[in-house]
Amino acid sequence: MEKLFEGGAFFEGPRWHDGAWWVSDLYTHRVLRVETDGTAGEAAFVPNQPSGIGWLPDGTLLVVSMKDSRVLHCGADGTLQEHGDLAPYTVGYANDMVVDQRGRAFVGTFGFDLFGGGKPEPGAVSRIDPDGTVTVVAEDLRFPNGMVVTPDGSTLIVAETFGSRFTAFAIGEDGSLHERRVWGQVGNEPSYDSIETIVRTDFAPDGCVLDAEGHIWVADALNGRAVRVAPGGTIVDEVRAPDGLGLYSCTLGGPDGRTLLVCTAPSFAEEERKAAKESELHTHTVEVPRADGRP
Repeated sequence: MEKLFEGGAFFEGPRWHDGAWWVSDLYTHRVLRVETDGTAGEAAFVPNQPSGIGWLPDGTLLVVSMKDSRVLHCGADGTLQEHGDLAPYTVGYANDMVVDQRGRAFVGTFGFDLFGGGKPEPGAVSRIDPDGTVTVVAEDLRFPNGMVVTPDGSTLIVAETFGSRFTAFAIGEDGSLHERRVWGQVGNEPSYDSIETIVRTDFAPDGCVLDAEGHIWVADALNGRAVRVAPGGTIVDEVRAPDGLGLYSCTLGGPDGRTLLVCTAPSFAEEERKAAKESELHTHTVEVPRADGRP
C-alpha cells in the first residue's frame, strides 16, 4: 500500500467523485476533498460530526450529520442546510449513507449507544427522498453500516457490522425495500447480549464498495484488513492495513477505477481518536475496477 494522506482524526465514508477522493474526518468535523496527488481542501464543516456522504443527480453534496441525526446538503460555498431529519427514527447515531441513481438517500442507524456502553439493539435503514421526506424502510439489522446500490438500481446491499454478513433488498419503484435475503454470511454471527459479546466476531463489515464483477470490497473493522467478498460470502482477496493499523472503510476509484482507497487509524475509540491525528488514507491497485453503481 502507498500512503496518500495523513493527519486526520478518524477518516470514514470515502468516495470517488469528480476526479478526486472525498472523505469525512469525524472528529475534526470536516468533509475533505483529496486530490490524487495528496493535496486536500475542506468541502464542508459539520459541527455534529460528518459520516456518510453522497451526491444528488444535480451534483449537490449530501452529508450525514451523525450526532443530531440529520442529512445536510452542502452548497458550493460550504453552506449547509437540512435535507432530511432522521432524529424521530434514530436510536444512537445516524451513520453511513448511499445515494442511489434517483437521488434517494439510504441511511443506517446504530440502534443503540455504542460509545456509551448501551445494550445492543438492532438498527434500521431510512430513506430520504429528494424532497426531504423520511421513511423507515428496513429494521432489525445488526448495526447497518456500509451500503451499495447495484448499477441497475434494483438492489441495496447492507453490511451488518455485528451480524458478520451482507443483507440484500430489492428496491421498489417507489424506493421501498422488499425480498430481504442474506447476500453473504461471511463470518460467525456473535451474540447480541452486550458490547463485549458483539465484538467477538471473526468478520465485522464496515464501509464497502461494489466492483464490476459484482463482488464487494469491504473493510473488516475489527481485524485490520479490507477483503473482497464474492456473492454468497466467500472471501477471495485480502489486503492488510500497514503497520498494524485498524482499517475501517474503503472505496474504489481513480482514473481507471482500479485504485482501492482505505481509511486507517490505530483504533475507533472516540476519545482516543479525538486526542490524536493518526488517521491515514492509503491506496492499493486491484485488478477489477469499480462498478457503475453507488457509491
